[in-house]
Amino acid sequence: MKHYFITGATGAIGSALVPVLLADPTTRVTLLLRAKSDDELTSRVDELHSFWQIAPDDTVKRDRVRALRGDVTWAAFGLNDESYRNLADECTHLVHSAGNVRMNLPIEQARHSAVDSARAIVALARACRRLEKIEFVSTVGVGGRIHGQVEEQWLTSERLFHNTYEQAKAEAETVIQREVSAGLPLTVHRPSMVVGDSRSGRIIHFQVFYHLCEFLSGRRTFGLSPHFGRARLDIVPADYVAKLIAWSSTTPATVGRVLHACSGPDLALSLYPLRDRVRQEFSRAGRRLPPIIDLPTGVFRTILNGASLLMPADARRAVKTLPVFLDYLATEQSFANRQTQALAASVGLAVPAPVDYLGPVLAYYLDPLRQTATR
Repeated sequence: MKHYFITGATGAIGSALVPVLLADPTTRVTLLLRAKSDDELTSRVDELHSFWQIAPDDTVKRDRVRALRGDVTWAAFGLNDESYRNLADECTHLVHSAGNVRMNLPIEQARHSAVDSARAIVALARACRRLEKIEFVSTVGVGGRIHGQVEEQWLTSERLFHNTYEQAKAEAETVIQREVSAGLPLTVHRPSMVVGDSRSGRIIHFQVFYHLCEFLSGRRTFGLSPHFGRARLDIVPADYVAKLIAWSSTTPATVGRVLHACSGPDLALSLYPLRDRVRQEFSRAGRRLPPIIDLPTGVFRTILNGASLLMPADARRAVKTLPVFLDYLATEQSFANRQTQALAASVGLAVPAPVDYLGPVLAYYLDPLRQTATR
């Protein structure tokens, strides 16, 4: 029987991964969840079961999911000695998908989230008696400000970064690379911007892509829009990333490899057609949209900064995140994925084209009947 230890089960990738793993009746999973009390832990597990659509009376499947209360950045995850020993004795697979996706944390806080958690996973891997494989989720953002194409390989060159999130993730990869060289059976996964399920659009939390769509719609900027030039956006559905990780965990062919879970240069979206599609879907859902006024980026920044002073507090906070997007869009960059796709082709796993799943992804986001708790 396979026994997976998963961090980040409440995130976009981890929450998509667990149902894929549970489809194998011989697989058990242990989740590490942050909670202030055992009651809160139970509540969080119930919320996950609800998202996974596991019925309350499906005790067979529910019994194969266990949750531990702890934190991936703490020594031994904050578990007592007995719980930690049991975890090390039982686990055959580790999947580390936890991470703080805030882009502008002070660098020491970002390192605590990314680097310290990587070290904690390595420590558990060394203690595991039955370990078969480790899947380590990073980000294509570790390419930083590399101009051109970020390759599917370990990156060792000096480079600048857009933000502390990228920098800390890159430093975590350096920690992991040393362990791979020492023989740890590990694969690094670098997803691009993760969106909802490619068929249903379902996602556990609305993160970066959905905030960007609000800006692209013009609703948060009074219709003002910067020139996008040749900028392209690489997105990837959560279910594809989950299937790639699940498959990778079962094969030695990916040990020591860096896999890019992304659309790649051929499928990444140009911003102008994406904006048109976003506005089309928002309008179809009954959202009132202002006309678009394209401005040079510098003029756009100046006007919006002044206008933000008159906005409500929540809108002002949202506008403050816009420089992060503009900084990304100013870099002409793509992410190679040919090697990853060649490996995954052996099991019939191909990256979906964004044009095929934008509809359900945006429809799920805009659905007025969906419970606000899922937002």
